[in-house]
Amino acid sequence: MSDMHVAVVGAGFIGPVHIEALHRLGIRVLGVLGVSGEESQTTADRLGLAKAYRSFEEVLADRAVQAVHIATPNRLHYPMAKAALEAGKHVLCEKPLAMDSAESAELVELARRTGLVAGVNYNIRYYPLCLEAADIRRRGDLGEVYSVCGSYVQDWLFHPTDYNWRVLADEGGELRAIADIGTHWLDLIHAITGLEVESLCADLATVHPVRQRPLGEVETFKGKEDSGLVKTEPVDIATEDYGSVLIRFRGGARGVLQVSQVTAGRKNCLRYEIAGSKCALAWCSEEPNGLWVGHRDAANEALMRDPALVSDRARSFINYPGGHNEGFPDTFKQCFRAFYDHIRAGDASATPSFPTFADGHREIVLCEAILRSHCEGRWVELEGSWL
Repeated sequence: MSDMHVAVVGAGFIGPVHIEALHRLGIRVLGVLGVSGEESQTTADRLGLAKAYRSFEEVLADRAVQAVHIATPNRLHYPMAKAALEAGKHVLCEKPLAMDSAESAELVELARRTGLVAGVNYNIRYYPLCLEAADIRRRGDLGEVYSVCGSYVQDWLFHPTDYNWRVLADEGGELRAIADIGTHWLDLIHAITGLEVESLCADLATVHPVRQRPLGEVETFKGKEDSGLVKTEPVDIATEDYGSVLIRFRGGARGVLQVSQVTAGRKNCLRYEIAGSKCALAWCSEEPNGLWVGHRDAANEALMRDPALVSDRARSFINYPGGHNEGFPDTFKQCFRAFYDHIRAGDASATPSFPTFADGHREIVLCEAILRSHCEGRWVELEGSWL
């Protein structure tokens, strides 16, 4: 894939993760843009990149750049994705795609109109055993889905002294825990089951209505390492630390999701259990190389991530033999592989195998329904034609 030339916008926690994954794929990252010229240069030097961009306009003006990865604060996703598409660049954007569904719908249409490839980094789809779970469903071995339950919980915002730009509604949006990690769960369940949400009922809670903001920004997940070492000021918080959502899927299946960023001891734990008419499937991101398969009338199974034991689709996203574990960084690599394989194939009529802008739009519509449900204290119906 060395024929592809990419620029990455964002040098905080997730931007370098993109760069590392692209390097592992053999995709040439020409340069990086940080929040300042100094951060751009420091990151470029550290990661061995040729260019340290000074502005987003400089990125767009670089004719050698064919694709742009956007890994910036949420409020910048829409204007940057729009400008990149208008400049003729393919776009891979971090979630959420935009700050509201009007913006995301516009981006879906712009991507369609330009014919450029546009994706959202729902990387958790690419754990091989999640791909295998989707294939079990597609080939009919799961049967009719009765229910889906699960959670995504963390502890990096457990203390009121924990702080990051994501807790501010102006930077990240009115929803935080749901939008930041809950959408990963919702997207994953859609990718596995194919089910669309028909209606939902949500309850959200802000555990720490006041947090201590350092006098200087804190990189995502780094605040708990640096707490107590810097001066702080109190800041009011309106975004949620916890949320629970009851879900009714089209066709009759039911679901429940719990999201928390204040669950002590859970560093980054996504779980699901899918009950079908033929078997049940359960998976946990803390032990991602095993899939539990439950049976009523036979012994339960524990499927190991092994290319010799899974379907062709899952096998195509495994690079190491069974027992040689793959994890979080590999999901980025595999998501980007699907994205760039689609670009190189050059077939606009082919069904994308990566999360598209339409998938990103779906998640924002769901977030808006979740917020409305919580604020109004009721079930909210999803429009039938929102995609």
